[in-house]
Amino acid sequence: MKISRRANSIQESPIRKLAPLATAARGRGVTIYHLNIGQPDVATPPEFLRAVGSFAGKVLEYGPSDGLPELREAMVGYFARFGIALDSHEVLITNGGSEAILFAFDVVADEGEEIIIPEPFYTNYNGYAEMANLTVVPVRTHAEDGFHLPADEALDAAVSPRTRAILVCSPNNPTGTVLAWEELERLAAFVKRHDLFLIADEVYKEFTYDGRRHRSVLELPEIRERAIVVDSISKRFSACGARVGAVISRNPEVMSSVLKFGQARLCPPTLEQLGAIAAYRLGESYFEAVRAEYQRRRDVMYEALTADPGIVLKRPRGAFYMIVKMAGVEDSDDFARWLLEDFSLAGDTVMVAPAGGFYATPGAGRDEVRMAYVLEVSKLERAMEVFLTGLERYRAARPAVAQAG
Repeated sequence: MKISRRANSIQESPIRKLAPLATAARGRGVTIYHLNIGQPDVATPPEFLRAVGSFAGKVLEYGPSDGLPELREAMVGYFARFGIALDSHEVLITNGGSEAILFAFDVVADEGEEIIIPEPFYTNYNGYAEMANLTVVPVRTHAEDGFHLPADEALDAAVSPRTRAILVCSPNNPTGTVLAWEELERLAAFVKRHDLFLIADEVYKEFTYDGRRHRSVLELPEIRERAIVVDSISKRFSACGARVGAVISRNPEVMSSVLKFGQARLCPPTLEQLGAIAAYRLGESYFEAVRAEYQRRRDVMYEALTADPGIVLKRPRGAFYMIVKMAGVEDSDDFARWLLEDFSLAGDTVMVAPAGGFYATPGAGRDEVRMAYVLEVSKLERAMEVFLTGLERYRAARPAVAQAG
């Protein structure tokens, strides 16, 4: 017997792979500030939890494969707040955003075909592509220009006869970049030019800062049939464990195909959908308060990090992540391990995600880490003090691998 090539090809998560080292550090009495994973500490809305707890049925039956009608209608109303008109049949509820991405991949491409993704990107896209037997074709973006889209020539060069779609995430995990309207228009022209689908991961759409408003690919009428949005309540309502996402498209053929995949896995979770229905009834004041809190956290982390002249970082405009490029670090995996195994400041250390796992290009991201500002401000301030002290000591402790600039 042997394990499949597919199973052996899926990479280890850069977000979770250092967990055993963290466990060992805690066993030594070290306090760890977790900046490695996007698990919000903002409370899940009590309306969500009450709705889940209010279920009074005697049997928890199978639900509709496309999700509860009330939730699909609630999402239609939610998108209307952004000026986006949808019908409920253009929304299908999934088991989290992860399943939504996998369904989108399965709909647009066959085995051996290609999906273009600007890198760095959410590391699990690699796993979903492997599960669907697809190839990820990376297009490089850079810290120096805030990880915005490269020139059209770079996008065009990534296209081959096997290309079927491009996937973008805005606001972006892991960079915090928010694509400008001009970039979305360029993407629309690109997919029309090459006859492709545009898949947009928009799960962080509320998390935009400095007065910016999120713009969706669903606002591009010229690619009405080509645009597919994947969505989730995980970060929107701080309900990561609920596993409720959605695929959204105005293309009837896309939605009928997604429904067949949905029927094959039967249905999304009923109780969590009840919670989501209640959460979508929350007013804009809920989102305003959450957005203000994360902007404060963003500012604390950004101001602390950019005080180090060896760090390259543009101010992120959305989500709650940063990719931090560091002079004097040649191997961020080694650095992240060192923070957990060999360093503490008055009993404290930090856990970060090495950025190499967010790239498909071998060797890329070795001088970068991803951080998530998901701690309250006082803890985040301490975490920054610990991180920057650790970075300074690491540079001194690893002179053989340090590089200037």
